[in-house]
Amino acid sequence: MNRRKSYPDVSNGLLTFLLLCMIALAGLLIWILIPMLASDSFGPASTYLSKSQVWAYSAQLLLHKNELTTASCENGQVQDFTISLGDSISNIAAKLSASGLIQNSDSFRNYLIYKGLDTNIRAGSYSLSCNIAPLEIAAEIENHYLENVVFDILPGWRSEEIANALATSGIGVSGSDFLAEVNNPSDLQLPDSLSQLKSAEGLLFPGEYTVPRNISAKELVQMFVTRFGNEVKNAGLSKKNTNGLSFYQTIVLASIIQRESYVDAERPMIASVFYNRLANGIKLETDPTVQYALGYNKKWGWWKSPLSSDDLTIQSEYNTYSIAGLPPAPISNPDISSIRAAENPAQSNYYFFRAKCDNSGEHFFAETLQEQIANACQ
Repeated sequence: MNRRKSYPDVSNGLLTFLLLCMIALAGLLIWILIPMLASDSFGPASTYLSKSQVWAYSAQLLLHKNELTTASCENGQVQDFTISLGDSISNIAAKLSASGLIQNSDSFRNYLIYKGLDTNIRAGSYSLSCNIAPLEIAAEIENHYLENVVFDILPGWRSEEIANALATSGIGVSGSDFLAEVNNPSDLQLPDSLSQLKSAEGLLFPGEYTVPRNISAKELVQMFVTRFGNEVKNAGLSKKNTNGLSFYQTIVLASIIQRESYVDAERPMIASVFYNRLANGIKLETDPTVQYALGYNKKWGWWKSPLSSDDLTIQSEYNTYSIAGLPPAPISNPDISSIRAAENPAQSNYYFFRAKCDNSGEHFFAETLQEQIANACQ
């Protein structure tokens, strides 16, 4: 009996192979087309994004294209809108959405990141209306300075607050790169007596700066530190030991005084309280050092107030309720008024002070604990 030879059936394998090829080709086309379509609709993506990030943000923008290109209302009135120094893009987008100026905060935030505007938003006051598309609103709040950006460091800010403010400044330095330089200042030109510091915290001098947008993180930190050196020199403040403290310890004390009072005239008296306590071996017990140790929390930001009794027990080398003497480094960046007070304190017999009850920002001073208790708000 004759038998036919049997051959393996290759049709199923070939179909599977062709199907996989088609899927791979479709995936490749999608990978290429999505960014192209997004570029056509929204312009080129930021060069700071990776290819995978460009694709992901492109896909999100295309999915929400209508929300970004269509005004959220037709006859909206112009309203005031404020962007504060340090506002994150998520916060800005959320406030725009809550004001009815845009439809979707997430898509607006994604657009800012896609275009690289997340580091190029200008703090300030704006007059905006919901009858323009979100893309136009983004253009309104973009920092259009071609070369330089005006940037402010507020007295008493810690370095992290400066880093946060960079996000909406238009300066091309990320907060993380900035802090990396602050916390590793070995390659910076520091004042002679401060050349061995482990951090530039305390030397980032408060004030207004005109900063090139394309400045590097190192150059930016150096700009702040150089201003510090110049301001101290111009004010005739000593770099030698004074009142038993080294110059660096004077800056540490000034950083505390800065956070304790915003009234310039009071600062020398506050300094006298701290010197009296140091001279008599009494702990400083100053709240700003505890606030610094606690760090950031969404509930209170960087400086928690009021503090709880539990807060005062935090284990930290900065907690002056538990350590003797000064903390190891500054807790903020003080201005000349606070540095001058730390170097030239008033002469007094005070060991205590507490805020007055009239919200003036001024303080009661006391020689004894009994007087301090008597000065408490009723």
